[in-house]
Amino acid sequence: MSSSAASERSDEQLLGAARHEPEAFAVFYRRHVRALSAYFWRRTRDAEATADLTAETFAAALDGCARFDPARGPAIGWLYGIAHRQLGTLARRGAVELRARRRLGMARLELDDAELERIATDAVREGPQARVLEELAGLPAEQRAAVQARVLDELDYAQIALAAGASEVVVRKRVSRGLAALRGRLGREQG
Repeated sequence: MSSSAASERSDEQLLGAARHEPEAFAVFYRRHVRALSAYFWRRTRDAEATADLTAETFAAALDGCARFDPARGPAIGWLYGIAHRQLGTLARRGAVELRARRRLGMARLELDDAELERIATDAVREGPQARVLEELAGLPAEQRAAVQARVLDELDYAQIALAAGASEVVVRKRVSRGLAALRGRLGREQG
């Protein structure tokens, strides 16, 4: 499905299609990311917390889109419900951290941009993403390149097809098969 066709769908339709069409969730994300970030900024006045909360909210939404039920309310209400719970989690976590720091007489740790970048790099290398990246490396070259271009680089199918010298249909199949292989490999380890 083209980006323009996906952008004409309602939020509810996008969430319903997101399980099978990654572009549908990408459109939903692009449609709401700025407003959701502003929502978090108004409540935290902290750029790092805003970025973290926005990312965590969309990650939870992507993970839970299969459970979204339009009969229970609009998609935007569902998204902001997730956002509200993320704020509650941050508040509880922050209160616990503040009490612990006070009890131990510790100052709040302030990180500069270089330290934040190093932490992010380490998290990718050592965190759960490391396993996904390891499995991605084990895919056949054409599937690996297609999945990386589509998911990590966020290119559309037409761009990938042009770069690969293949049709969009072929690229879609490569992405689909590559993602299915990744799900299968990662699922076997958890099962």
